[in-house]
Amino acid sequence: MNKTGIIYGVNGPVIYLKGDPGFKISEMVYVGPEKLVGEVIGLKKGMTTVQVFEETTGLKPGDTVIGTGDAISVLLGPGIIHNIFDGIQRPLEEIAKSSGKYISRGVSVDSLDTSKKWDVHVTVKVGDVVSAGTIIAETQETASILHKSMVPPTIGGEAEVIKAVPDGAYTILEPIVTVRLSDGSEKEIALAQKWPIRVPRPTYKRFPASVPLVTGQRILDTLFPIAKGGTAAIPGGFGTGKTMTQHQIAKWSDADIIIYIGCGERGNEMTQVLEDFSKLIDPKSGNLMMDRTTLIANTSNMPVAAREASIYTGVTLAEYYRDMGYDVAIMADSTSRWAEALRELSGRLEEMPAEEGFPAYLASKLSAFYERAGMMQNLNGTEGSVSIIGAVSPQGGDFSEPVTQNTKRFVRCFWGLDKSLAYARHFPAIHWLTSYSEYLEDLSPWYRDNVSGKFVSDRNQLMAILNQESSLMEIVKLIGSDVLPDDQKLTLEIARVIRLGFLQQNAFHAEDTCVPMSKQFNMMEIILYLYEKCRSLVNQGMPVSVLKEDNIFERVIAIKYDVPNNKPEMFDQYKADIDRFYDNVLERNG
Repeated sequence: MNKTGIIYGVNGPVIYLKGDPGFKISEMVYVGPEKLVGEVIGLKKGMTTVQVFEETTGLKPGDTVIGTGDAISVLLGPGIIHNIFDGIQRPLEEIAKSSGKYISRGVSVDSLDTSKKWDVHVTVKVGDVVSAGTIIAETQETASILHKSMVPPTIGGEAEVIKAVPDGAYTILEPIVTVRLSDGSEKEIALAQKWPIRVPRPTYKRFPASVPLVTGQRILDTLFPIAKGGTAAIPGGFGTGKTMTQHQIAKWSDADIIIYIGCGERGNEMTQVLEDFSKLIDPKSGNLMMDRTTLIANTSNMPVAAREASIYTGVTLAEYYRDMGYDVAIMADSTSRWAEALRELSGRLEEMPAEEGFPAYLASKLSAFYERAGMMQNLNGTEGSVSIIGAVSPQGGDFSEPVTQNTKRFVRCFWGLDKSLAYARHFPAIHWLTSYSEYLEDLSPWYRDNVSGKFVSDRNQLMAILNQESSLMEIVKLIGSDVLPDDQKLTLEIARVIRLGFLQQNAFHAEDTCVPMSKQFNMMEIILYLYEKCRSLVNQGMPVSVLKEDNIFERVIAIKYDVPNNKPEMFDQYKADIDRFYDNVLERNG
């Protein structure tokens, strides 16, 4: 028998029930005659507080609230990939069929298609002993992803398979396997399982960071790398390219699955993502990009409470695929809008505000989200990872505001976008002086074994030149560059080569949009080789103006376009050209 409560007061998405209907904290409830979805967020003696994930217009005191007995959960099974959900896992395509362009309230649709039959290969047989996480069936979910259905983590201890269906076509809710638990009871397991979104899925062990998430973006992979299972923040003002940077990572990174959470974003921006991704071909498999992508669209005009839930929905879907042994990357765009939803709900609950009106628990909520990332050994022995890349939209581009500052405490990778770079059309507009990555040391052995032993020292040399340029620019701004000695003029010239030829990247150029690690390393080597040769000439008394006559700097900048990604042997030619340039300068100038 479902418990029932009576509405006493309504305050936006927050409603109050008088008396004690017997609900539990975090329980999912249906509110009012339209059965709007809500969640119990506060219990006091004689008062229950519920947040509603839909527009509450029209609700009135006296309406009933029905408890479900379950926490807010998502349905996990075949059909998640290639789908577009709202913040509480309702498929938007299905809702559009019944509601048209605008979502009507109280729409009740299944999260996943429960009538579609999937071709299932059952991987266990009668007599097998299974436990939480054991893979019981495989389904080709999309052309790119093999879905592995598992024993739910809620099954404690070992269980014996006493019934298994033959391979064939089944819906996600039909029993595939029946097991006998240690207490003698029997349980049927289907392809799909439910899991509460606010509870992290259990794992066997967490690994330290050791493998980079290769994105194909030079400034990220070389200067500020993120590990698989790592966390990164992309803060930046409006128009600096947060969303586009996330798009590039989603398209080109070596994650198996992308979960894109549009949290409080503009509707037209989410439309662009949908249209972009549905046309894109995945460069790795040749299949559609959507064949390994799930979108959670919670636009800025959707109810705020659902926005608060959307990032938990996304991370739960990611953990489910991680349990199968996949590397999953989450793009959360943007956590600032999510924090604003927290602030609005907190205000309506009349909680004591902290800095800038955000609730005092902002930091703990952010940490609970980012802590769900990690490279894990799953319960079934496979290894998988969840990497979280969260965009932050500080108002007015002010990085000292609470969301950016608190996010900084919990992520180990900080890609600070800079307005002046974006306005100068330098993309990605990640500023090399405000950004950092704490993963560099953890990933050094991987670079040594898989790219080159010199990779990290070359990277550090590049950063040193950029830092020198920054301090020299202070002098140049005051008195101009003519007064600098030639060795410092050379530093400025090489820093320009690094900025234009290495850090700036063209997303619309076939060779430059995604660059393999080997080419990134060769480009660094050529730039540093040019620096070494020029420094030798300067030490012999050659002015920088003479070195610039030969156009060699411009040629090195153009390497990113001129050398195809699959022709590393062309770099030898550049080395020979630099040697020739060196000899020519010496010859001409005696």
